[in-house]
Amino acid sequence: MTPFLPSPSLAFIEGLEKAAATLSGWVWSLPLIILLFGTHLFLTIRLGFIQRYIPRGIKLSLKKDKDCEGDVSQFGALTTAMAATIGTGNIVGVATAVAAGGPGAVLWMWLTGVFGIATKYAEAVLAVKYRVKMPDGTFAGGPMYVLERGLGMKWLGIIFAIFTMIAGFGIGCMTQANSIVENVQSFFPADQSRTVAWSLGIAMAILVAIVIIGGVKSIARVCTLLVPIMAIGYLFGCIAILLMNFSVLGDTISLIFSSAFTGQAAVGGFLGAGMKEAMRMGIARGLFSNESGMGSAPIVAAAAQTKNPVRQALVSSTATFWDTVVICAVTGLVIVSSGHWQDGIKGTALARVAFAELHPFAPYILIFGLLTFVFSTILGWSYYGERATEYLFGQRAIKPYRFLWVFAVFYGSIATPKFVWDFSDAANGLMAIPNLISLLALSGIIVAETRAHRHELTGTD
Repeated sequence: MTPFLPSPSLAFIEGLEKAAATLSGWVWSLPLIILLFGTHLFLTIRLGFIQRYIPRGIKLSLKKDKDCEGDVSQFGALTTAMAATIGTGNIVGVATAVAAGGPGAVLWMWLTGVFGIATKYAEAVLAVKYRVKMPDGTFAGGPMYVLERGLGMKWLGIIFAIFTMIAGFGIGCMTQANSIVENVQSFFPADQSRTVAWSLGIAMAILVAIVIIGGVKSIARVCTLLVPIMAIGYLFGCIAILLMNFSVLGDTISLIFSSAFTGQAAVGGFLGAGMKEAMRMGIARGLFSNESGMGSAPIVAAAAQTKNPVRQALVSSTATFWDTVVICAVTGLVIVSSGHWQDGIKGTALARVAFAELHPFAPYILIFGLLTFVFSTILGWSYYGERATEYLFGQRAIKPYRFLWVFAVFYGSIATPKFVWDFSDAANGLMAIPNLISLLALSGIIVAETRAHRHELTGTD
C-alpha cells in the first residue's frame, strides 16, 4: 500500500513492527488465554449454562421497553454493539487465525464464541446495574463504572478507560480502514493505490464525521438500519458459496475438528501449526471478533432503555452468538475449504484469494462484507472511545476526541498492516484484564441479579 504522507525510515518502521509484535506476543501468552477462556467457562457453569436462553434473548431484542430510562432502545443498543463487533475480525481476523494457527483455529474461535456468550451476558448485567446518569441526561456505564462503583477501585477503572481509548484507534478504527483499503486496492493497478487510499480515506472520514457528531442516538439509528442488512447479506452470500462447493464441506469440517487438537502438519507452503498455536490464534481472534470479556459492548448496553439488567443482558449476549458462533464459523468454512491456507498467504490476501477461488461472484461478497462491516465498526467503537474519554477528562474532551477519531479513520487507510494488527491484539488483551477481574470479583452480584429477575429467562413476565 502506497502511503500519501512522508514515509518514515525503514529502520523505524521495522522497529515499530517488532515492538508491537513483541508486546502482542507477551500480552497474548498462556496466562491471558487461561484467564479469558477460564472466565468464559467459570461464568457458564456459575450461571447454569445461560447460553440456553439465546432464543429468549433474540425474541427480546425485537421488543421495545416503554417508559424506561435510557438513551436508545434495546435493539438500538444491540445493533450498535454488533456494529462494533462485526468487523474485519469476522473476515480478515478469521483468515489471519487460519494462516497462523491452521484450520483448527476456526474451532477455537467458535468455542470462544459459544462460551463467551456467558461473559457477554455478565458484562451487560453489571453495566446496567452500575450505570450513572450524566448531567446532560444521558446514561454512561461500562467496566470503568463497575470497577469504581462495584469494587471501589476507581484507579483500575481509569486504567481500563485508558486502554479503551487507545484500543479504539486500533481495533475500532485503523485496522478497519486499513483492511478495506487494502482489499479495494487489489482491484486497481499498482500505480493507482495512492489515489485509492486517498479517496477511500476521505470518503470514510466524511461519512463517519456526519454520523458521530449526533452522538449515540445518531449512531444507533444508522446501525439499526445497516447491521441487519450487512449481516444477513454477507451470511447468505457465504452460505451460497458453500452450497455451490458442497462436495468439500464434509472434509473441511473434519479437518477443522481434527487439527484443533492435533495441529496440522506442514503441507506445501504452509509451515504447520501445533495445537497451542491453533488455540492461541483462535482465542485471540475470537476475542478480536466478538469482544466477549474485553468490556467494550457493555459500554453501549448501559445506554439501553430496559426494565432491568437481566433483560438487557439477554439481548446483549445474542451479539456474540451472531458474530462468532454464526458469522465467523461460516467465514472459516469458506476460507478452509478453498485450500489456500496451505500456500503461505496471510491475512487480507488469504481472504481475498479464498473467496475468489470458490466462485466468480465471491469477491463481491467479500467487498460488500468488508465495506459495511468496516463502516459499522468504526461507528460503534467511536462511541466506546468517546465514553472512555469522557470518563477520564469530562464532557469537554468529547469534541476533540471526535476530531481525532475522524483523522484516525483517514490515517488508518495508509497504516502498516502488521503494526496495526499487532497493536490491536496487544490493546485488546490489556483492555480485557481489568474487565475480567471485575467479572470474577462480582460474579456473586451477577448470579443474584439473575435470580432476582429469573422471570426474564423463562418469559413468564
